[in-house]
Amino acid sequence: MVLDKLGSSLQDTLKKLAGAGRIDEKVVNAAVKEIQRALLQADVNVKLVMELSQRIKERSLKEDVPAGLSGKEHVINIVYHELINIMGQGTDVKLAGQKIMMVGLQGSGKTTTTAKLARFFQRKGLKPAVICADTFRPGAYEQLSTLCSRLNVTFYGEKENKDAVEIVRNGLESVDRYDVLIIDTAGRHALESDLIKEMEDIFAMAKPDQKLLVIDAAIGQQASEQAKVFNQSIGITGVVITKLDGTAKGGGALSAVSETGSSIAFIGIGERPEDFEKFEADRFISRLLGMGDIKTLIERAQEVIDEDEFDIDSMMRGKFTLKDMYKQLGAMNKMGPIKQIMQMLPNMPMLPKGTDLSDEQFQTTQGTLEKFKIIMDSMTEKELEEPKIIGSSRIKRVAIGSGTSQEDVRLLIKQHKMMQQAFKGLRGGKFNIQKMMKKMGG
Repeated sequence: MVLDKLGSSLQDTLKKLAGAGRIDEKVVNAAVKEIQRALLQADVNVKLVMELSQRIKERSLKEDVPAGLSGKEHVINIVYHELINIMGQGTDVKLAGQKIMMVGLQGSGKTTTTAKLARFFQRKGLKPAVICADTFRPGAYEQLSTLCSRLNVTFYGEKENKDAVEIVRNGLESVDRYDVLIIDTAGRHALESDLIKEMEDIFAMAKPDQKLLVIDAAIGQQASEQAKVFNQSIGITGVVITKLDGTAKGGGALSAVSETGSSIAFIGIGERPEDFEKFEADRFISRLLGMGDIKTLIERAQEVIDEDEFDIDSMMRGKFTLKDMYKQLGAMNKMGPIKQIMQMLPNMPMLPKGTDLSDEQFQTTQGTLEKFKIIMDSMTEKELEEPKIIGSSRIKRVAIGSGTSQEDVRLLIKQHKMMQQAFKGLRGGKFNIQKMMKKMGG
């Protein structure tokens, strides 16, 4: 999960604020210290953290509480908006015809990101085409060609040609009828003069609408230096942060980019082509704080599943049976890894002890769904309607009857409890911060 530890720490802080008897200087100082610790552990720049801390303190203790908000809600509101400010607002890459130039150092994930970007536009109903102008790295042509083939995206490249500018010129003429033209340029191990010159020549000839710099999240705060150098060369219009799901330094990369005056356009949050999304700071911070991201959830659902497959009313019902769970898992599985989807639900990370699942268990594959169905076929109607009655003796009977293990049955029950808890959060609760979103303008 993206910045899992940071999100968990910040959510704990907000829960303490929400549970405080009254808001005073002692409570605010304690909250600010916890926020500082969480951000520093996520590699956010010390100076930036101190500035943010000071703003939260001053606003919390000096601003008048707006009408309609309690003191606690006002402080949480301030934390929410100040975290958005340090991330920047993001680059607005329009869903329209355009030319996009991809740049970055070798190893940043640029070629894979190029294919993911093409898939992003494809899912939005546009027709993308990709031009391979990486003549430096052996295997770049084959890698990008293969990725595009799997996605059914038009690919243009000239395997034996070493003149990147000529390839781009020919490619633009060949695929000019497509909506979005994406140019994958070469990277190097360092910002060498020949790399800079080649980028500038391609830029001058292609005149791209967007110049996106791809940066690996693992470099953390060093992202600012890369962004500055590339920006000086071709004037980047946005940054793509890749591999954000697999590093503790993601907070450093995200905040460092916004510090340079550049802005984040997209983030890579997994290995699949669909694990790639437009960066919007308010949605990102909302998800990080456990407020969910219903807008993105609905957008993703609309892209990949039919309306009758995803029953929001069923999700919102107080009673959530195993049958309901199976139907929703089947629909949600088309939208991406279940763990990503769950993170978009309000209060989802705030689960009771004993309901946490591992990353592997969260990856609900089609095979797992089929196994769940077999297990359910061995249950009684009452067990399907009231899973809470399934104790150890029933688990043993169901496992034998379905030809599965008792651990498989327990996993099914555990996942049901997790989803049931999440959907209760949608309806309300002691700390349903989603209710505050309207007050926050979110």
